[in-house]
Amino acid sequence: MSAPLDELTSWRADWKGLRVAVLGLAATGFSVADTLTELGADVLVLAESASEEYERLIPVIGASVHIGTLDEAPDELVAFAPEVVVASPGFPPHHPVIRWTRERGIALWGDVELAWRVRDKVVRDDGSPADWVFVTGTNGKTTTTRLAATMLVAGGLRAAPCGNIGVPVLDAVRDPAGFDALVVELSSHQLWYLGLNDGPGSPVPHSTVCLNLADDHLQWHGSAEAYRDAKAVVYRHTTHACVYNKADAATLRMVEEADVVEGARAIGFDLGTPGPSDLGVVDGILADRAFLDDRRTSALELATVAELAEHGLGAPHIVQNALAAAALARSLGVAPGDIRVGLQGFELDPHRIQVVGRAGGVTWVDDSKATNPHAAASSLAAYPGAIWVVGGLLKGVDVSELIAQRGPGARAAIVIGAERGEVLEAFARHAPEVPVYEVEHGENVDVMARVVELAASAARDGDVVLLAPAAASFDQFRSYEDRGEKFAAAVRAHTDSARE
Repeated sequence: MSAPLDELTSWRADWKGLRVAVLGLAATGFSVADTLTELGADVLVLAESASEEYERLIPVIGASVHIGTLDEAPDELVAFAPEVVVASPGFPPHHPVIRWTRERGIALWGDVELAWRVRDKVVRDDGSPADWVFVTGTNGKTTTTRLAATMLVAGGLRAAPCGNIGVPVLDAVRDPAGFDALVVELSSHQLWYLGLNDGPGSPVPHSTVCLNLADDHLQWHGSAEAYRDAKAVVYRHTTHACVYNKADAATLRMVEEADVVEGARAIGFDLGTPGPSDLGVVDGILADRAFLDDRRTSALELATVAELAEHGLGAPHIVQNALAAAALARSLGVAPGDIRVGLQGFELDPHRIQVVGRAGGVTWVDDSKATNPHAAASSLAAYPGAIWVVGGLLKGVDVSELIAQRGPGARAAIVIGAERGEVLEAFARHAPEVPVYEVEHGENVDVMARVVELAASAARDGDVVLLAPAAASFDQFRSYEDRGEKFAAAVRAHTDSARE
């Protein structure tokens, strides 16, 4: 018999014999199962599908596995009688197995809570585990997470990005090399699970940020209010710095309402002149007026917008990400000069306002990662007057406000995706003067080849063609990466032929 759940807050606690059902068998689910079997728990993994490799490895590590439909709690789960269910973030609140778990009062954790409970597997020289820094927001999470980790490393700390960025948190806490700080990107799904419990297993992060808030993942959460409430969990129990976006009032309200540790400070950022507890921009200089003694009358220079632009980081929303990351890094003692070094060595991930071609005076930009209206609006602000490639799976989000605000400024629009109707209707209503081209949806349609053909016919010298879909990709592509890669390939084919 294992220890009571409230006592399971250390790698060295007695986890042996704890019956845990793990939902999902991708990278996160496997990291959970692997951790728990190493701790001596009795583990049953349930998933509707899994890669051949993961399915083969589960018995090897000493766990049991059920692959099949989860429209209801399977007999294996009922007979197993779990004491804890640890769910991968893809399982929404309305999933039948999640409902079954909650109706029976079984403890329900996400992978982040489990990782926090065992974070002391590898400790620093002073015996303490790594500090945790949390990053969330509707957009900019991955870039800010990577920026903050890069700045921390430039400042001499052993730091790593993890979480929703692609490296499970449990893999980071079990890394034998050990870290001084983990920068944890958190999706709204992971935060929903963290919000279920507020006790001994709740994380106590050093510093936190919600970059922005706009409607997204409404089908998963059920409402905009539920999505907002999940995001707000990021600030809970923060010990040092709650970083918020001064240009987004929702993030300030989250900080004001958060239950934080006494002494935690609210640190604002935006592109304007910073106040005495903010980071901002003054005459093209990224300035810190938060982390210095004489912040009432002085500021510290971190970098310049011109320097960021030289490294492809000059778009306004990327500058905001840099300021947020700098606030997190400064809260952990990174010097201003090291912030600058970190920025100078940083490159954006692919499919984030990435220039993928130039020919005939036309620049082609891939921002396939702009999977919701808020992200697309930032892209269009960076490239006003672009030929806009837009559309895909809308995830229950209304795009009409985006098109009303940004559509009239587009040189032309090329509409893709299975849910084109709503996009076409919004252009007809809000931007009737803008030329709109439709790419048919079908198995035999090479979507991006047709996009590039139409864009090239509409483009003039000096134009930008911007892929900023404001929608998910799964109607026509495997992922946003696949969508961006196919766009870039079509651009290369076009520009190569143009040079011949």
